[in-house]
Amino acid sequence: MRTEVVSEPGDPDRPDEDFAGVGLPACGQGGCVIVLDGVTPPRDGTGCLHSVPWFTARLGGALTELTVSDRDLTLSEILSRAILRTADAHAFTCDLSHPRTPQATVVLVRWSADLLEYLVLSDSTLLLESPDGTVTPVQDDRLARLPRAALATDAVADATVRNKEGGFFTAAADPSVAALAVTGSVPRDEVRALAALTDGATRWVEKFHEGGWTDCFTLLRKEGARALVDRVRALETADRAERRHLGRGKTHDDATVVYAELR
Repeated sequence: MRTEVVSEPGDPDRPDEDFAGVGLPACGQGGCVIVLDGVTPPRDGTGCLHSVPWFTARLGGALTELTVSDRDLTLSEILSRAILRTADAHAFTCDLSHPRTPQATVVLVRWSADLLEYLVLSDSTLLLESPDGTVTPVQDDRLARLPRAALATDAVADATVRNKEGGFFTAAADPSVAALAVTGSVPRDEVRALAALTDGATRWVEKFHEGGWTDCFTLLRKEGARALVDRVRALETADRAERRHLGRGKTHDDATVVYAELR
């Protein structure tokens, strides 16, 4: 099995807010991939004493442990328990009801000899490649379907659509959000390889339109995860100078890619 993990902060002077992990049980049967994209906090605070990297490290660690150790739990149950465990770690010191309490998007994948299961929450992306080379994106598109006016400012988004019915959802402090994630499963022999990407990496497809998901996967297979991140960075730098592409709040974003060949 070949796996590759790349995670790079958007700003070298700020800590990376993403989390990436690969779990391979000692028995040699199956494995898991976890990718979290921490939501950058607003300047006026989050009601929390802790940083986003603190949150993603604890949520990611809990997800890894539960996914590897307890195969009787569904992925939604695993996410719910991991959110609750993380919330309990700072419930007595922080205001977890704050709309910007530390939070993250989630991609969670688990496979056995017979089955591959997945969970996606918010705007990170999972790509599944079949034995014939077909690439299928698995996405939670609720954020993308919102009208631009609903996301005009942080205050508007926080008050109207962030973790609210009719809006979009992230893993924050409410374990019930796990039931709202996009979930599914496919026979294990129908997946040759997979990739999990935060939206800082999917910019190559979604913002710069350098190719489709199949092109993106081909790049990962042939040149590796580092090549994809490097290409995104080059495009971002050129865009900053030329100001041709619109719709990005940051010149550079944390970019994380996990690529795994299962055969």
